[in-house]
Amino acid sequence: MGKFRIGTKEPGRLERANGHTIGKGHRSLNLTLRKELNLYANVRPCYSLPGYKTRYDDVNLITIRENTEGEYSGLEHQVVRGVVESLKIITRQASLRVAEYAFHYAKTHGRERVSAIHKANIMQKTDGLFLKCCREVAEKYPDIKYEEVVIDNCCMMLVKNPALFDVLVMPNLYGDIISDLCAGLIGGLGLTPSCNIGEGGIALAEAVHGSAPDIAGKNLANPTALLLSSVTMLRHLELHDKADRIQNAILSTIAEGKFRTADLVAHRQLLTLRRQSAIIFERMMLSRIWVFWIRSQQIMFSNLFFLVSSVVSEGE
Repeated sequence: MGKFRIGTKEPGRLERANGHTIGKGHRSLNLTLRKELNLYANVRPCYSLPGYKTRYDDVNLITIRENTEGEYSGLEHQVVRGVVESLKIITRQASLRVAEYAFHYAKTHGRERVSAIHKANIMQKTDGLFLKCCREVAEKYPDIKYEEVVIDNCCMMLVKNPALFDVLVMPNLYGDIISDLCAGLIGGLGLTPSCNIGEGGIALAEAVHGSAPDIAGKNLANPTALLLSSVTMLRHLELHDKADRIQNAILSTIAEGKFRTADLVAHRQLLTLRRQSAIIFERMMLSRIWVFWIRSQQIMFSNLFFLVSSVVSEGE
């Protein structure tokens, strides 16, 4: 990342012993990586997939989560035996930064509304500061509608009518919860991409889901989230034609409905990870996607074999 500044990572986890994660006070690998690289915004597109039936067919929203502070600052301690404290950190600098990114994203992607998600009615100081920063940034974007929604009301509105939302910006913990809720609206974590954005053009795309050790070695993992995450990386590089070809190959495979992985199957034929990957590759090859060189970034992307092989190796 230090050299290329753009990348895609596979799901990772801490080592385990006797069925329990060994943390010993350390933050998770993902949190540590985001903190060290200063990846301040986690962007998760969430949209209905044509041909895959869920309760809603009109989901098309973006969650933007502050990625470096909040309840995930890693500041916990025991006061006395039986009493512990966890500190929630909200700063003006981080709040302005993620709010600015959310409004800029809305403007450059043809979005009409930004919703700030909060609990300032209870946490008046921390979430109050976050809202104050969002309001300050909103004044610079008069063409973008701005609203503030309490998080519990937001959850209710999302499950009743997700079409009410466009771009949602929120502190760390709320973003973790809301983005997973949104994934459930379209079919699950196996379909949901994300990209972590840092300053100076740095970006790290990753699938929303974890390493899924419960299905390791069963050849059942869904590669869609990781592949769509690579699409978000290409869009970050403004390689939209390449991104469109890959995305269309993925979506057409799902829309056809003939073969699907276990998390998407109803009464259709079950599709293993290897078979779905092969079908997607076949359609990408028909679009003549093999190897291309991004000279401006000095990065070579192959025909995505290595992206999927990382998922395969995780499941073997």
